Amino acid sequence: MNDSSPTLPGGSFVIGDRTIPRFGYGAMQLAGPWVMGPPKDHDAALDVLRAARAAGIVHIDTSEAYGPRTVNEVLREALQPDAKDLFIATKVGGRRDAEGGWPVARQPDELRQQIDDNLETLGLDALDLVHLRLGDANGPVPGGIEEAFTTLVELQEQGVIRHLGVSNATGEQVAQARSIAPIVSVQNMYNLANRADDHLIDDLASEGIAYIPFFPLGGFTPLQSGALTAVANRLRSTPMSVALAWLLQRSANIMLIPGTSNKEHLSENITGAALQLTADDVAELENLGS
Repeated sequence: MNDSSPTLPGGSFVIGDRTIPRFGYGAMQLAGPWVMGPPKDHDAALDVLRAARAAGIVHIDTSEAYGPRTVNEVLREALQPDAKDLFIATKVGGRRDAEGGWPVARQPDELRQQIDDNLETLGLDALDLVHLRLGDANGPVPGGIEEAFTTLVELQEQGVIRHLGVSNATGEQVAQARSIAPIVSVQNMYNLANRADDHLIDDLASEGIAYIPFFPLGGFTPLQSGALTAVANRLRSTPMSVALAWLLQRSANIMLIPGTSNKEHLSENITGAALQLTADDVAELENLGS
């Protein structure tokens, strides 16, 4: 199925059995402070989701842990009955505690329950893409993933998951997942200033596997750099726009999911990602990750 859109920057990429725009949307910021509780402005949350859909965005990244539950419920309200035309990706392997923490939840029964919860709150019969979230809140942690990933493979065979990926994973864990079953994507932290996955991105590109960077703009600590500001000023743009444009030009298998709770900011992200960086711009920006 081809879901390409001429209005979004970056063109499209084949992920599983779908061809979708590389520019997507991350829903995490729709939740309350520290990703807990409902949106501060429910109507604004609905507006930004509907604006994303109107702009041609197909790939929406979410998680039952956002809120928890509340972000998925807002997605369902905003996007039904058109959810079948979207490519909704979620992640399992963690939950939220009363203090707002992100404890690991990767036992088979926990994973099955998380899949059921995602299906319920999103109002879907099957999930387009499920990432097994590994590591912890501080980043990837080495270790085996066979039991947890095999549980998701079994659910895929039952028809409630269409495609599989891994998130917050080491290179060894990516390889282990691929030895168990095909994956279509890896979702790790990556941006101009955090370049640990450079070689992994290139390896995945050669295999036709998508790389989906989370915190493409720095997450809770926005990217700040003299070089980034200088390039942005030269292009009469913003540092965040340059950071998004750089990601799209970095590799054709990178798919963006910048998040926002504001439809004006959404429009700025789309426009900014379309910037064309010159070789000199890219060379100047390369120093950020060194």
